[in-house]
Amino acid sequence: MRKKLCALLLCLFCLIPSALALEGIDVSVYQGEIDFEAVREDGVEAVYIRSGFGSGGVDPNFEQNRRGAAGVGLHYGFYHYMEAATPEEARAEARHFAALIAGTGYDCRPVLDFEVDQDLSDARVSAVVGAFLEELKALTGMEPMLYADAYEAGRLDPALAAYPLWLAQWEVEEPSLTGTAWEEWTGWQYTDKGRVAGIQGDVDRDLFQEDVLLAGERPWFTYTIRWGDTLWALSIRYGTTVEELARLNDIPDPNLIYAGETLKIPEGGPRTYTVRAGDTLWGISRTYGVTVEELVQWNQIQNPNLIYPGQVLRVS
Repeated sequence: MRKKLCALLLCLFCLIPSALALEGIDVSVYQGEIDFEAVREDGVEAVYIRSGFGSGGVDPNFEQNRRGAAGVGLHYGFYHYMEAATPEEARAEARHFAALIAGTGYDCRPVLDFEVDQDLSDARVSAVVGAFLEELKALTGMEPMLYADAYEAGRLDPALAAYPLWLAQWEVEEPSLTGTAWEEWTGWQYTDKGRVAGIQGDVDRDLFQEDVLLAGERPWFTYTIRWGDTLWALSIRYGTTVEELARLNDIPDPNLIYAGETLKIPEGGPRTYTVRAGDTLWGISRTYGVTVEELVQWNQIQNPNLIYPGQVLRVS
């Protein structure tokens, strides 16, 4: 199988000489513990990580995989497995996805994993997919990508071909978009039985063209201003500047912001979490894959056993 895949890649590189092709994988909890250093040394350049599914599901290895990929300098992004059957449900799932990946420093386009198993008409499917992508773009400021096989992509309204496509098409010599409205692909998942050092068992293997990267684009997430907030304090919390926040949000007077209004916060700075009733530092550390000691240091906590609902903690 390894020799066959190598021959397949050589064939593909001959087919797209003008494009930058990034060797990639996509992973989730099903790959177990991953040695990302070994993955990188085996030639992988980009990794897509499942963050969650449905309107509230979170992949158990989401944060662990993010930290692993980021720690060895891989390009990385996230995908969301959609379960929605209505546009309203799709928008709710997009909000869940955007909240999960906010502040994670990703540099690859966020992705909708579209694998329909409900008995929906083509028109309904297009409405559901369109609602998710539209909502996600509004929330992140980034043009998202759609993952689908050729059959499912062929069911969609041609207007949705404005979004980049990550095509799932296994064990073929080259990808085919016949029957779809797309004229080119941005990603190609060419097998679900790939092998990579650092991962036990099968893993999806992919090729990505250069526009999968958010080069020159900086994603953002939204934040609702609270009483007592200032742009200066928010800039410190999220690793940005007052000037950048004012520019991104068209704020003429940086000293004048209002509780209840929504701000765009650029990605790339520290990630934060708002403490809820019943939370402990130990539980939060487990969720985000950090140590209690790191949380104490980052947040200048005097008593690790004493945190309060509503308190905002840096978690990465």
